[in-house]
Amino acid sequence: MRLFAAFFVAAAMTLTFAIAPAQARGFSLEDFFAGRTEANGSFRAITGLRRTFTVALYGKWDGRTLTLREDFAFDDGTRDRKTWRFVKTGPDSYRGTREDVVGETLVKIDGNVARFTYLVYLDAANRTNKVRFHDTMTLRNDGTVLNSAYVTKFGLPVAWTRVEFRRR
Repeated sequence: MRLFAAFFVAAAMTLTFAIAPAQARGFSLEDFFAGRTEANGSFRAITGLRRTFTVALYGKWDGRTLTLREDFAFDDGTRDRKTWRFVKTGPDSYRGTREDVVGETLVKIDGNVARFTYLVYLDAANRTNKVRFHDTMTLRNDGTVLNSAYVTKFGLPVAWTRVEFRRR
C-alpha cells in the first residue's frame, strides 16, 4: 500500500497547464502561469486506487524561465509541494525540470495542445520504482486546460490522472 501511496503522489504531481482563452499567438506557459492558478484532479491506478486532489499554483516569469510552485492537497489531508522550472527554448517549446523528475522533459506545443513525457522515481530518496508520465494538455474554449495523463511502467499503462486548471 505504501508503494501505491507513493505512486499516487508522483502521479498527482503531474503538471497540468492552463491558459486564458485561445489567443491568436496560441498556448504560452508564461502568459497563463505568471500569477495564480488553481486545479482539481483525480487519479486512478490499475490496483483500483482512486484519489482526488486540489492544486494551488504560483508562477513567476523572469523573461526566460517560468518557475511554477505547485501546492497539492489530497483528499486524505496529505499535502505536498513540487516546483517546476521551464526554460523557453523557442516559440512553442520548453525544457522543464522538477526535483523528483529524472533529467528533464521537453514540452512541445502544437496549437492549443501541449505534450511532454518524463521519468519519475516514485521513491526518490532511494531512486527506485521508475515510471514514465505522458501528459497531453488541451486548451478548451472556456479558457480551462484539461490534462489527461497516463503513467507507464515497463511500457505498460498502470495509472491515469485527469486535472482541470483555471486562472484564479
